[in-house]
Amino acid sequence: MNPRQRPYSPAEKFGFLALALAALLWLFAPVLAILPLAAFLIACLLSPFFPASCFFLPVTSKGNSGQPWVCLSFDDGPNEFSTPLLLKFLRERGLAATFFVNGDKARRFPELIGQMAADGHTIGNHSKSHDNFLMFRGLRRIVAEIDETNHILAQLGLETAIFRPPVGIVTPRYAAAIAALGMTMVTFRRRPRDLGNRRLHGLAAGILSDIRGDDIILLHDALPRRGALADWLAELDALVSGIGERGLQIVSLDNLLGKKIMKRQNPGADILSFDLLGKATKDAMS
Repeated sequence: MNPRQRPYSPAEKFGFLALALAALLWLFAPVLAILPLAAFLIACLLSPFFPASCFFLPVTSKGNSGQPWVCLSFDDGPNEFSTPLLLKFLRERGLAATFFVNGDKARRFPELIGQMAADGHTIGNHSKSHDNFLMFRGLRRIVAEIDETNHILAQLGLETAIFRPPVGIVTPRYAAAIAALGMTMVTFRRRPRDLGNRRLHGLAAGILSDIRGDDIILLHDALPRRGALADWLAELDALVSGIGERGLQIVSLDNLLGKKIMKRQNPGADILSFDLLGKATKDAMS
């Protein structure tokens, strides 16, 4: 879609309305003209802190299945130490998850991307470099971060239609980029205050305190600090057990949203990997 042809967002419509009301009030009560403009500014400032907000652009933060299903999603990987343990954890429990990966890390660890796909997990785009301030960058930089990650995944034989912004903050800067690339912004409804696996205590309890059907849950597969891998896996185990105890079932994001969001470009082909020179080479996955 040409970004110039995308529908106006609620933020743009609100902005036009605020300007019109301010102009009208200026004619009769100039002091009150500031009120609609102030309301618009407050909405713009607060909206990025609500991941389910569609104020700036369409955002998918939960499913629409109507079933007692939830989806686990992991950001910031793959990591050479923590991701293999997570994949083993999910495999042993027969669970499917969604991994929002960084392009630079996907290029470094293509075998892990291949294992994710082989295990039936969904892969999403989480930007190339995970620039924490990407939401403030120009359109060209944002498009490059997303598109280059898509290109890296394509070299690995994968195509994804979903993007999650770094640190989960959605700003109007993303609207034109997402429209131009024809992707879907996927955020989340539940998240732990884990600071990217820097704080693990209470991870499971924090999510389970308010969980419901159709929730998309944000987690991370970044390496926990101080080698706390056992503590991390214990929290994940408590989370999975708690979800089951509440009568909920963990399903893939495809099932939660009712549509296919990732595909293998050549389903019968071997997964591509990169040698030390950065060239694509064949790597038969066992």
